[in-house]
Amino acid sequence: MIFMTGDTHADISRLNRQSFFEQKELTKDDYVIILGDFGMVWDWRGDSKYEKYWLDWLEDKPFTTLFIDGNHENHDRLHEMEVEEWHGGKVHKVRPSVLHLMRGQVFEIEGLRVFTFGGARSHDISDGILEPDDPRIKKWSQDYSKLFRVRGVSWWERELPTPEELEEGIKNLDKVNWEVDWVLTHCASASTTALISAGGYSQDYFTQYLEEIKVGLKYKRWFFGHHHMNQQVNDKEICLYEQIIRVH
Repeated sequence: MIFMTGDTHADISRLNRQSFFEQKELTKDDYVIILGDFGMVWDWRGDSKYEKYWLDWLEDKPFTTLFIDGNHENHDRLHEMEVEEWHGGKVHKVRPSVLHLMRGQVFEIEGLRVFTFGGARSHDISDGILEPDDPRIKKWSQDYSKLFRVRGVSWWERELPTPEELEEGIKNLDKVNWEVDWVLTHCASASTTALISAGGYSQDYFTQYLEEIKVGLKYKRWFFGHHHMNQQVNDKEICLYEQIIRVH
């Protein structure tokens, strides 16, 4: 079985037995997929007791957790991890059964061909990206009207994909003749982003890239997070946030 949910932002308590009671029937051969902003690989030192406790808690669950990255991840730490191959694509193993599905990969999961591409542009940075020694941080941290992030602490340049990652995504789609069952992304394509935000979010090169993929790709379902809503956009595209739904 495969279940799916949206952004967790380092709070994975929704996967407890009371909220997600279906897990009593699951094994490590079943999957829960988090559509970006997992947030559990965050602390820049890697020695957070909170992080270790909850990752171990997740590892002890009967299912396997899969996640794509969002914009709110410590991308430096993720990309320091050893790259392994799993079900036909590249992953980072955060724990033996907590896997980061890397960008631009095609996986074979329970008989489904799944294309994954994490990442997104942060929208909560209108007051800027500050350096760690910026004196404004202390004051602004108490001002909830300020929308800012701190470089290398709460914001990483690799929230958006590199040219190499974009190219790898195209090459992997070429290998499967541009036909998959599912697409898993954090942000949506340009047209879908414009639709669900009523034009409120500006576009960037990554949403345009996803739009080009959407036009050329044959797919059955496209799941994404990022927008903090639970909404079926059309007959193929579904945005998830706090809901946990069975999809296979």
